[in-house]
Parts: sequence; structure tokens; C-alpha cells
Amino acid sequence: MFKVIALSLLVMTLSTISNASEFKIQFDWSGLKLCTSGKPNRVSNPQFVISGLPKGTEYVQFKLVDRDVPGYNHGGGTVKISADGKVPSDAFKYKSPCPPNGSHKYQWTATAKNKKGWGAKKLGIAKATRKYPE
Repeated sequence: MFKVIALSLLVMTLSTISNASEFKIQFDWSGLKLCTSGKPNRVSNPQFVISGLPKGTEYVQFKLVDRDVPGYNHGGGTVKISADGKVPSDAFKYKSPCPPNGSHKYQWTATAKNKKGWGAKKLGIAKATRKYPE
């Protein structure tokens, strides 16, 4: 009996891991006004293309982090996800990338959730990193 339970748990864990590994996001900085002053602007999000969403996902929460200055809060937003997995520009506002000296690496993190707000269950996390300016 113990072996059956252990095997069942292993299968569930592996299927969850394989689903999570399929969850991906893509973006680029197209249309973003060049900013290198160190004083970010409040701008619309880039367009995101999402694939491999975990089952049950209704919302995706986005957050931008400057990997070279991780303590700075660029913000993000939460959007109801469409069936095609595209998040259009203007879905939310955030503080733009704006490194004061050279290029920095920026990482968007997308967290798939079953509902919006407190008590939402995290279903998966995807990350995408790009330099700005490229």
C-alpha cells in the first residue's frame, strides 16, 4: 500500500513539474522610448506572448526586476489572461527600464494564478530576461 501511495505522489509531482516547465513568456522592448537617465518613466507594459499556461490559470501577475539593481521596485500588474495567451500593450503601467550608466539586465516574472487577489493559488512561474538598452 505504501509503495502505491509513494508512486502516485511521484507521478503527480512529475506531471506538475513537466507542466510548469512548459510555461513560458516572451517580450521585447519595441516602442519603448529610450531612457538612460536613471529616472524611470511610468509606461505601458510591453506586449507579452505566453505559452504553456498551467491548467486553471485565469490571471497572470507580472513583475519587473532590474537584475543589476534588484532592490528598485519597477512594479508590474495583474491581467486576466485571454485564450490566445497574448497580453497587449497598455494592460497595466509600470516604471520603465532606465539604467543610468550602460545596459542592465531586466527580468519579467509572470505568475499564473487561479484567481485575482488574496487567496489566489500560484499555478506556475515563468521568467524572461533581456538587456536594456539592447
